[in-house]
Amino acid sequence: MTSLTPIISGLGFAEAPRWQDGKLWFVDYFAGKVFSGDLSGNYAPVAAVEGTPGGLGFLPDGTPLVVSQSGFSVLKIEKDGSVSPYADLKDFCIGAANEMVTDAKGRAYVGHHGFNFFGGAAPEPSTLVMIDTDRSVRKVAEGLIFPNGMAITPDGRTLIVAESFANRLSAFDIQPDGSLTNQRIWAETPGHTPDGICLDADGCVWAGSPLSGTFLRVREGGEIVQTIKTTDERWAVACVFAGADRRTLCCVTAATTLETMPQGKSTAYIETADVGTSGAGRP
Repeated sequence: MTSLTPIISGLGFAEAPRWQDGKLWFVDYFAGKVFSGDLSGNYAPVAAVEGTPGGLGFLPDGTPLVVSQSGFSVLKIEKDGSVSPYADLKDFCIGAANEMVTDAKGRAYVGHHGFNFFGGAAPEPSTLVMIDTDRSVRKVAEGLIFPNGMAITPDGRTLIVAESFANRLSAFDIQPDGSLTNQRIWAETPGHTPDGICLDADGCVWAGSPLSGTFLRVREGGEIVQTIKTTDERWAVACVFAGADRRTLCCVTAATTLETMPQGKSTAYIETADVGTSGAGRP
């Protein structure tokens, strides 16, 4: 059985792990900051984000972008750690802006809750928006139930999104102008609420399933071919392949509950696993 090895502990609620330019990047909701570090467990703050940091992405020149969840915006992180406005999402997002993935051309896809999740409202269909390279924003998909982590295939032609409260992964074809078409179910994940996702070199999706405390390796069609259980039933939040050869799966976990997490009560960890394959695509 594959096991997890902790490399970072004592975080609040970590999310959006990314491997970029030889560094492991992630956000901590409760610290209100973006961090970067290495696989030895060293890390340091990069920037502070008002409005709770969400998804992370990178422009083609390596410039980091981060979602401000309650600020309903995407911010650009400058080299000195300051942040500046990149795109305003207020006309498109409900509840909270959430996850993000960027493509090789610098377009950013962002999801939002679609309802007041932290206020206890019932789920309602949500959308994905795209921030184009000129920073214009438009809706590119709808009818999604709590869109969460996203990944783009190595050829840049398919976007996969986790629909957490629909217990499934859905896919779209990416058109040359960035539009999303041919919405379809990529895999059903009954009993699991997929959160942060990434792709491996065999075309499988790795997904964190918070409430089941399981990281899943899923084939298109829904076959679960590998699982990793967290320690002490921690939430399995998100994962990304890291390292020079992208063969280390970095997993974000959290000791929290549905009741305590909205109260800011959580202890998060970043853990690693050797799963016998390498990462592919984005993030």
